[in-house]
Amino acid sequence: MKREVPLAIVFICGTFMAFQYFVPHYLSAAIYQNALNWTIIVGIFTMVVGIGSLIDLHYDRIRFRKESWQYSIVTMVALVLMTVIGLSSPNAIQNPRGLFMMIYFYVLTPVIATMFALLAFFIASAAYRAFRARTILASLLLLSAVIVMLGRIPIGDMLTGWLPEGLRFSDIARYILDYPNTAAKRAIYIGVGLGVAATSLKIMLGIERTWLGGGQ
Repeated sequence: MKREVPLAIVFICGTFMAFQYFVPHYLSAAIYQNALNWTIIVGIFTMVVGIGSLIDLHYDRIRFRKESWQYSIVTMVALVLMTVIGLSSPNAIQNPRGLFMMIYFYVLTPVIATMFALLAFFIASAAYRAFRARTILASLLLLSAVIVMLGRIPIGDMLTGWLPEGLRFSDIARYILDYPNTAAKRAIYIGVGLGVAATSLKIMLGIERTWLGGGQ
């Protein structure tokens, strides 16, 4: 029963959510909206579980002085501080000059910007390794990347500004982004959609059971 009941619930709910999209009836739409509301409620409880897991993890690291346990202290202090400030201010989010939003804009936002700035260097390093012109496909990728990068910055038009319209780096870059790039993105989206549909069917039919805590 521990496995059959969850499998039955997943099959019934998954089947209904799949078929209700094709049933233009107010009752179907009402049940769908109610299910979305329950999803929000379940998401709130999962957030509570996640916060508890975060506290347990970092408390364990601080208690046993594991590697980089000092960062765990910063995480715990930030969690408690933001929680206390947020709960003590009724309109913390609506007040951009309040302490809660000041910490968000002047502490969290710069940290996020720094993280993505560092990520740019990793992307550049990966691009350098991927763009080595050893094959025809790699050469095409390298050429397209160079044209797009030059077409997105002012120096590209400075180098090709004397050419007729349509042959400048900015025009070629726009063409690459609008047509070949868009076609490739749609192919990827279709592949992802088919993969999601296949995985959903496997879960609904009980073929994929790892989410139950085991492969059997």
